[in-house]
Amino acid sequence: MTKTWHRPTLWIAWLMAALTLVTIGGLLFDGRVLQGAPIWLKPFKFAVSLTVYSATLSWLLSLPHKGQRWTSALGTLASTILFADVALVAIQAARGTFSHFNTSPDLMNRIVQGTFALSIPVMFLANVVLAVWLSFQRLRDRPTTWGIRSGLYIAVLGMASGYLMFMSVGTKRTVSDAAGSTVDLRGGHSVGVPDGGDGMAVTAWSTTGGDLRIPHFFGMHGLQVMILVALGVSALALSERARTRLVLVTAVGYTGLFGLLTWQAIKGEPLLRPGTTTLIALACLVTLVAAGVAWTFTLEKAALPPTRRPAPQR
Repeated sequence: MTKTWHRPTLWIAWLMAALTLVTIGGLLFDGRVLQGAPIWLKPFKFAVSLTVYSATLSWLLSLPHKGQRWTSALGTLASTILFADVALVAIQAARGTFSHFNTSPDLMNRIVQGTFALSIPVMFLANVVLAVWLSFQRLRDRPTTWGIRSGLYIAVLGMASGYLMFMSVGTKRTVSDAAGSTVDLRGGHSVGVPDGGDGMAVTAWSTTGGDLRIPHFFGMHGLQVMILVALGVSALALSERARTRLVLVTAVGYTGLFGLLTWQAIKGEPLLRPGTTTLIALACLVTLVAAGVAWTFTLEKAALPPTRRPAPQR
């Protein structure tokens, strides 16, 4: 089956899977920590994320559509850039220092930061162009096509949310790396609290303040979620129109939840300790999605032909 998938992005997915194993080894055998978290945790999360991203992109680019030569080039470019960036994150972890927001003057760090400054905008632009191009094409049936379209745009929003982490770029912080040396950082992912405080298991998302990594992660993987939803509704005994409506309702709900998570992070609220306004907004969103699902099934039932009752026997 995978022989028909887009080869370059599929190879990058395999390479990222291999890097995931390397980072697991680091988590098991390297006891160094950086701001209270295992030093290999960040490259592990990045490697897993890029494995999923590249595999999804490989499948997506294999679907018949116009301009496959151009979309293939864009997909290869985006995945290659992300591969290089994750490799640099792993190198910085091996060095025992920070990969992002690091203003240290040493040569390797200047190379890393300069690469990020050039590669991330190019990768983002490639994904935007890819999303726009594919959004005007029918890739499979309507539910899957709309799942892919909405997922691509949600993923772009998730990538764009990463730039919010530079809101505090003017704030300089002096911290220690894994070896105890001082490092100057500008920018960060936490809101209301310093980076490196108490965090959730595995993800290390802040439990004391807002964390911009949450909407960033949630949005970036909206493509995978929407594709799975589109494939899942295909198992329902519904018309294509109804299945498309369910996909669109899910897309609205997912986008709304992404916006809510972004708002919560900017307000400085921990994910698991939302305030009253956040809970009210979440309840409104859940109600809206539930109403959309109910509306879909109501329309589907109304469109069914009336059941004929057997004539009474005399």
